[in-house]
Amino acid sequence: MENIYYIGQKSDTTKTISEYDVYSFAGITGDFNYAHINEEYAKNTKFETRIAHGMISAGLISSVLGMKLPGNGTIYLNQSLDFKKAVKIGDTIKAEVEIIEIIDKKKFTILKLKTVCYNQFGEIVTEGIAQVIPPSDK
Repeated sequence: MENIYYIGQKSDTTKTISEYDVYSFAGITGDFNYAHINEEYAKNTKFETRIAHGMISAGLISSVLGMKLPGNGTIYLNQSLDFKKAVKIGDTIKAEVEIIEIIDKKKFTILKLKTVCYNQFGEIVTEGIAQVIPPSDK
């Protein structure tokens, strides 16, 4: 079967981060760090307000990988992440993935992808590299 992926192929998703998202993530993970859930505490931090968990933006990357590119059936192998800027409640985050390398193995393909999240001002908030096994194409 012909490989349907190519270097430079991109996809993305966009989401506005809500208070509900932050509290839901805290409940799911048990991460109730005051920087995320306590506005009185957060007012005295360098951010001057609550910030979203960094892994929420990483979760948006996972959404692109699992639902768009490469899509449903993708297996995540690894992900590096650098958190560059805080995400605040109300920020709109665009998660973008781009294929930068295709590694053909005998029984499967590995895609290496650049992963970047931008806020509504076009500033990078999270970036890294992921490797995935796409849905079976062999």
